[in-house]
Amino acid sequence: MSLIPLLTTDQIQALSTSTLAGLTTDEVNDFTTAQIVALTTAQWRSFTTSQLPAFTTAQVAAIETADTAALSTTQLRALTSGQVAAMTTADLAALTTTQLRGLASSQVSALTTAQVANLTTAQVAGLASTQVSGLSSTQVGALITAQLAAMSSTQLGFISTAAIKGLTTAGLVALDTAQIKGFGTAQIASLSTAQVAAIETADLAAMTTTQIPGFASAGVAALTTAQVANLGTAQIRVLTSSQVPALTTAHIANLTTAQIAGFGSTQLGAMTSSQVAALTTDHIGQLSTSQIATFSTAGIRGMETADLVALTTAQVPGFTTALIGALSTAQLAAMETADVAALSTAQLRGLASSQVAGLTTAQVANLTTAQLAGLSSTQIAGLTTAQLANLTTAQMAGFGTAQLTPLSSTQVAALTTAQMGQLSSTQLAGFSTGGVRGLTTAQVVALTTAQVPGLTTGQVAALSTAQLVAMETADLAALTTTQVRAFDTTQITNLTTAQVVALTTSQLVGLSTSQMAGFKTAQIAALTTAQVASLETADIAALSSTQTAGFTTAQLAAMTTAQVNALFL
Repeated sequence: MSLIPLLTTDQIQALSTSTLAGLTTDEVNDFTTAQIVALTTAQWRSFTTSQLPAFTTAQVAAIETADTAALSTTQLRALTSGQVAAMTTADLAALTTTQLRGLASSQVSALTTAQVANLTTAQVAGLASTQVSGLSSTQVGALITAQLAAMSSTQLGFISTAAIKGLTTAGLVALDTAQIKGFGTAQIASLSTAQVAAIETADLAAMTTTQIPGFASAGVAALTTAQVANLGTAQIRVLTSSQVPALTTAHIANLTTAQIAGFGSTQLGAMTSSQVAALTTDHIGQLSTSQIATFSTAGIRGMETADLVALTTAQVPGFTTALIGALSTAQLAAMETADVAALSTAQLRGLASSQVAGLTTAQVANLTTAQLAGLSSTQIAGLTTAQLANLTTAQMAGFGTAQLTPLSSTQVAALTTAQMGQLSSTQLAGFSTGGVRGLTTAQVVALTTAQVPGLTTGQVAALSTAQLVAMETADLAALTTTQVRAFDTTQITNLTTAQVVALTTSQLVGLSTSQMAGFKTAQIAALTTAQVASLETADIAALSSTQTAGFTTAQLAAMTTAQVNALFL
């Protein structure tokens, strides 16, 4: 033990500065608290940087405020972190901004929360960037609002991502818009949901487009509707594809129309179906065609019927074929007829057959001939009988082979006689043989003499007995010899006597011997003398005895000698 503890306070004060500077670290360590208090400011300035670390924390805590304030920045920097932490709040508060700024970042990191909270606003404003970056979350949390308000945006930008989590909500509220701009994206990403929600709307609105993408998804979800509603269009436009899905439906519903108008492809493409469903009709009305085109197929499925009704004909072209194909039948059915009529042929071609079948009869009835002509065979096959029956005669007149061929027998049967009456002979030829079999007797009766020549031989051959029997005699007579030659014997056998009488001599001449063999005796007997006279000898020779027995005396009298001779061949 040295002699130092034995000296009186007066003797301590009498020691020269050179004597004090020469003391060993052990001797320095022997000063009592009373002696520490007795030392003058001049004496304290004499201690070297190698002596100062030897003082105990108790000794440091006993140093008078005036003496602490008298230490040079070099002396203060020589103190250990433990010694700095032992200083009284009054001692620290007495340091000048230069002295405090002279402390090492490790010394500042050692400050207690009480010490931090008692720093003057001037001291806080004077902290170096390295000192600020060394602050812990606890220390940052200890900063009072006045201290935070004194910090520059540059200083705030040096708070570590770990420490920023300690910033109190009151502290965040105390920051002004200029200070908020000092936060980096990494700091913003580290903010808790409570901290994010505490940011004042004006401060959030002042954030740069570089800062906004820094918010974590959880942070975005924590924003209040008021905060989101105050974001500028430039800020909205930089929201990332991972941030947008984090917006709540309440956020979306409270966006202004100007904000919606500012949405870009990144934002619209990232919206979920729930978010799209949250859009109001006013929002939808602000979307341009290029914006609509950027919705995802998953997102577009959330568009509500009211929103679809709100679409204008000018917006409809914005739907891509993929988006059109993603709409549900309920969504499609909700579209106004004028909007459906505004779809391009390419857009309509993007519909699945089930979607086509889901269109209302009114929507289908308003399709243009160009739109109908653009439908694929699969889509045509998907049209319901109700849809077909409600097509206008003008629409039917615009049907081409590509539309008529895919029609099934059930679909053909659904066509009205008025619709059938609009078909040209060329269109009539477009029905498949399967489709022709669907013609009702009323439809067959409705066919005109100008239409029937359009029937192909395959179609004629496909006609059922009931269909053929329903054909008016004038229509039957209008058939070409080629068409009549397509009749099979069953069809021939079932012709009514009136129809047989209506056959022209050219048609009869065109019949084959096998077809003639199909005539019943009643049909033979019904032939006019002119028809009999036109029969070829080969056809007469092919008749059976049962058939020839049906000839009347008038018919026999009309025969030529060659025909009579043929009866006995």
